[in-house]
Amino acid sequence: MECITWFAPILPGKLDEWKAMVEEIKGPRWEEQVRSWKRMGVAREVASLMQTPEGDFVCLFHEAEDLAKAYQTLATSEDPFDVWFREQLVSLHGLTAEMLQGPPPAEVFFDYSDAG
Repeated sequence: MECITWFAPILPGKLDEWKAMVEEIKGPRWEEQVRSWKRMGVAREVASLMQTPEGDFVCLFHEAEDLAKAYQTLATSEDPFDVWFREQLVSLHGLTAEMLQGPPPAEVFFDYSDAG
């Protein structure tokens, strides 16, 4: 299993929209989100809000068998939820589908776990 942590900026003035999107995902779009994670092969995702003097960021942790494939799946999927989610990524973070098709957005330097 591969895992990665990375940050995506929340564009200036978009924090309330980002929070509304998160609530929509956690509420009426939850089942669609779960199906999307399964399509992508994502075993776990954690999203946290980090507010800094330099701006707001979403801190992400992803775990999957193949992270590059997971991001490529999201970038190219025609599923209506995935299309909607990609639109949110562009609007709220400035992240494009092309950015997801490259290598994972961060490089892991070490990964410690005391679980066998």
